[in-house]
Amino acid sequence: MVENGAFSSFLGDVLSEARRVADHAEVFGALSQETPVRFEANRLKEIQGRSTRTVALRLVKGGRLGLSMSSGVTDPRAVVKMALETAPFGAEAKFEFPGRLGYPDVPVYDPEVEKVATEEMVQMGQQLIDRVRRHTPELLCEGGVSKSFSELFLANSNGASAHYRRSLFSAGVEGTLVRGEDMLFVGDADVSCHPLKDTRSVEEVTLWQLEMARAGAKVATKTMPVVLTSRAVVGTLAMPLMVGFNGRTVLEGASPLKGKLGEKLLDEKLSLRDDPVTSFLPESRPCDDEGVPSRRTTLVQSGTITSFLYDLQTAGLAGAQSTGSASRSRGAMPSPGPSCLVFEEGTLSIEQMVSEIKEGIVVEHLMGAGQGNVLGGDFSGNLLLGFKIENGAMVGRAKDVMVSGNIYQALKGIVAMGSESRLVHGTVKTPPIWLEGLAVAARG
Repeated sequence: MVENGAFSSFLGDVLSEARRVADHAEVFGALSQETPVRFEANRLKEIQGRSTRTVALRLVKGGRLGLSMSSGVTDPRAVVKMALETAPFGAEAKFEFPGRLGYPDVPVYDPEVEKVATEEMVQMGQQLIDRVRRHTPELLCEGGVSKSFSELFLANSNGASAHYRRSLFSAGVEGTLVRGEDMLFVGDADVSCHPLKDTRSVEEVTLWQLEMARAGAKVATKTMPVVLTSRAVVGTLAMPLMVGFNGRTVLEGASPLKGKLGEKLLDEKLSLRDDPVTSFLPESRPCDDEGVPSRRTTLVQSGTITSFLYDLQTAGLAGAQSTGSASRSRGAMPSPGPSCLVFEEGTLSIEQMVSEIKEGIVVEHLMGAGQGNVLGGDFSGNLLLGFKIENGAMVGRAKDVMVSGNIYQALKGIVAMGSESRLVHGTVKTPPIWLEGLAVAARG
């Protein structure tokens, strides 16, 4: 990991200088190292390690917020000067920085990740591609294996101070199969705070996709039952839900959930929470990016809307309390957002769901679903990978199909939540979801 002693000292100097000239101040710093091993056209493409250093100073001067961001400035006074210059034009501060607080013990760093040699990562990625292509030699694959480490620091003029490390290890493959005018896209990925011992789970999912796509199946244009796999839940439902439960969106009146706290709007089978305190989840953390202690926040309980996600400023504007949900993008001004969304499991396996459906669709990947009216929850996308259900069995790949609906309406008609959850992209942990009906349109 990057030597942090000098960096920590620099952040302390920035805060000291800011306290001298501002009413209140907060300094945030991040060091990161990443080693990505990338593959293209079935072979190693590049290995390019990179390091980043980010410093963000937020201060309050005359009741207004100033911000400066830097990756290379080494003079604390220059960092403070930039923030002071923005303060007259900044938003009115509607919060106070937190004081000295205790944080939950949430480990997200495994030193074993650092010990994984680059050569081992190359071998892991190449073996994954070779094993998948052993099943389908014509498959053109890309993907990669990556390890990264980050170290985060935060301190403010009210006495709050936080410091923790995070490790991440990921592996994935994407394959394209071209046969005439037909193109098939398959693939999977896995991410963990621990080193991945092997890539068998990624391989198994990809081979399952290839097997299920061997045969084609005709699909009629009509409303029918749809089973979203864990990957499809993330690609279809997660983004609109993140927007809908964002306290800033609610405050601005753009969320369909505004004014709906305490109302039962969704199916009682749905319970959803944001969970930043489970050890070794990739997005877990002891505190948010403003130094507010992390905690679980239940968003939906048995279909009832129970909370939104707030950072300090948004909570102050809304007359609420921060939920410890502040996140920063490259050191920018914090904004509310989830760490890891967790859907509560049900009782049926995906095989049991399929066995009870006479005609329907299993969606694995819906392309373009996030390009609809995200604020309103509408989605419409091409079925990049999905399978037709007939008489309780998946009979083949569903091609040239579009699936559309509104997530809030769809989640009022949940037939069953799956019994086996999966962590997708490190940000959403969800089982498959069986929806009563979505609009399915076949082209041609």
